Amino acid sequence: MSDRLENSATIRALFGGTFDPIHYGHLKPVEALAHEVGLQHITLLPNHVPPHRPQPEANVQQRLHMVELAIADNPLFSVDVRELHRTAPSYTIDTLEEIRKELGEEKPLAFIIGQDSLLTLHYWYRWKALLDYCHLLVCARPGYSDTLDTPELERWLDAHRTTDTSALKQQPNGLIYLAHTPLLDISATDIRQRKHDGMSLDDLLPTSVQRYIDQQGLYR
Repeated sequence: MSDRLENSATIRALFGGTFDPIHYGHLKPVEALAHEVGLQHITLLPNHVPPHRPQPEANVQQRLHMVELAIADNPLFSVDVRELHRTAPSYTIDTLEEIRKELGEEKPLAFIIGQDSLLTLHYWYRWKALLDYCHLLVCARPGYSDTLDTPELERWLDAHRTTDTSALKQQPNGLIYLAHTPLLDISATDIRQRKHDGMSLDDLLPTSVQRYIDQQGLYR
């Protein structure tokens, strides 16, 4: 197999988030997704100024350090800090355009989101252009609808959806794959509230992250 073909068969996968804090609801479904799709590596992209949600409680350095602690012993993951260096809102399309230029036009690029994000994708900045740069890999989330808001959005999904994981490696972008990942009812909002209320965070996030939260006095 030529280098060109071998490289094109490897999907560059990205997973963005505020990670305030990072937890098993982020990590375990994405690990399952990697196994289901055949991803060899996933790059985490912490947001600096998330445009679609309230601003993080932990600062940039704290959120980055929690991500680094969470993935320290897991070779599946690495972290890309490019969005943390931006002072303007972190729009996914800008990051995808930048990474696509670095990869070239032929290498498969995928962006991982949850079902909750798929349902609100049409509110994202330049959302229809996302598939011009990447595939979308969608992790299942408990309690969210399986159908989009309008018939037009459903037609858009049907036009791009694939159930064939090999297709994701055969073209660089343009497909949506709805994964059969575990339904973990864990959210950063709940974790922050539990910490504020003095409740246990065991089994919700890595011990190293929990220890750091305690050391930094976060989410009190």
